[in-house]
Amino acid sequence: MANIQSSKKKNRQRIKREARNASQKSAMRTAIKKLRAAVAAKDSKQTDALLKEATKLVARLGGRGVIKPRTASRAVSRLTVAAKQPKA
Repeated sequence: MANIQSSKKKNRQRIKREARNASQKSAMRTAIKKLRAAVAAKDSKQTDALLKEATKLVARLGGRGVIKPRTASRAVSRLTVAAKQPKA
């Protein structure tokens, strides 16, 4: 346990930041799972709406540094490709 006041404060900040980041990553993963389920079900209207929501969320987290920017870009690209597959 930290004894110095500034170290105690940094520890409190770290705990808050970790909790916020974990919550945001969880929301992102949930959005991606919903999108993939809609793609598998071939529900084009729902897929379009979920694609917009998921890409927005992933891009925002990439911009904020919750996930790495290149990882975010790659995820958005792959989700877009998956959602735009021909619905046969």
